[in-house]
Amino acid sequence: MNAEEKPWEIHSAEFVLSAVRRRHYPQPSLPQVAFSGRSNCGKSSLLNCLVRRRNLAKTSGKPGHTRLVNFFLVENRCHFVDLPGYGYAKAPAAEKEKWRRSTEEFLKDNPHLRLMVLLLDARRTPSELDDVLVEFLKHLRIPFLVVLTKSDKLGRAELEKSRKAIAAHYALPKGELPIATSAEKGTGREELLKRIHEAVFESREKREEEKEKEKKPTQRRREMMNDE
Repeated sequence: MNAEEKPWEIHSAEFVLSAVRRRHYPQPSLPQVAFSGRSNCGKSSLLNCLVRRRNLAKTSGKPGHTRLVNFFLVENRCHFVDLPGYGYAKAPAAEKEKWRRSTEEFLKDNPHLRLMVLLLDARRTPSELDDVLVEFLKHLRIPFLVVLTKSDKLGRAELEKSRKAIAAHYALPKGELPIATSAEKGTGREELLKRIHEAVFESREKREEEKEKEKKPTQRRREMMNDE
């Protein structure tokens, strides 16, 4: 999707199921975009903003509300996956370990995962847990996108300072800054959807084109051998 095309608009989205283990994930598998972040970072609100549904992902004023891996079917073409929030200090240790295991199982050896959207509260510096997740994503070579939530709570200068600091902190590619979003005002929605569309659909189209290119020389060689 280039700059001249209209932004990707989502017309249908529905909750599919919640799971803890991979064997319970939806079948057949579709391309996935996962959303992760600290408890109370505004993850559910941003998901609702993206699909323009007020209560698709359940929001709560209490941190630690998302405890399972939640799958949402979007446009009948892909799944948005809401991962358990982390960093809720009051959660029992056994519960924290359960969240960690379910997230790790989802991320490891997952051929359907096209992109991880890492959500950070624009008003706060990245935590140690955020850093651990980023290192894990890099280790697994999972593409990820850093997105700041609640950006409307900061002034323009303060927000730009935060974006540049986080880009440097995570050594993002040159010229790339975290996407600033606000679920309340819809800020950054189109840009985030554009990046998701590129990761899910355009990258798949490129892979298919590459496969076709690889097939052509082989086919040509076979034709030459038959001619001989």
